[in-house]
Amino acid sequence: MLRYFNPIGAHRSGDIGEDPRGVPNNLLPYIQHVAVGRRPELNVYGVDYPTRDGTAIRDYIHVVDLADGHISALEKLLSTPDIGCVAYNLGTGRGATVVEVVKAFEEASGKKIPIKICPRRPGDSTEVYASTDKARDELAWSARFGIEDMCRDQWNWARKNPFGYSGGNPEKK
Repeated sequence: MLRYFNPIGAHRSGDIGEDPRGVPNNLLPYIQHVAVGRRPELNVYGVDYPTRDGTAIRDYIHVVDLADGHISALEKLLSTPDIGCVAYNLGTGRGATVVEVVKAFEEASGKKIPIKICPRRPGDSTEVYASTDKARDELAWSARFGIEDMCRDQWNWARKNPFGYSGGNPEKK
């Protein structure tokens, strides 16, 4: 069993990326929509958390690292068929704040992301990140990409596909 911690980014080629319908529920696609002009600003929910900059912390993992984690888990399963059900966390083991992700995306894209400060959402945790020791020790896997890489690859996808897979028409899917 694989537990994911906030997959983001896109394939480095810019040919494969996340294309959510409607208003994105995840941070990086939302930032991407603002950067390409599909949304006027990024809503940041809470700036009063006890963190480095007051915004929530999450463990973001590059989608390519996530794919590699699947391969490592399948290799483990094939080499140990009687393994049973074992849980592995796929993340980086490090957290980034909302503000840090925004700054990394601004650096990658050269675009300023306007922010609207909103109240905290009920139920949001201050910080969530993975303990990846078991995946490292038993699967010989660990994430290779940092937040800058994730933002760079997401921006590459967004530049090539500002309206996602629909091309110029955001209503077409």
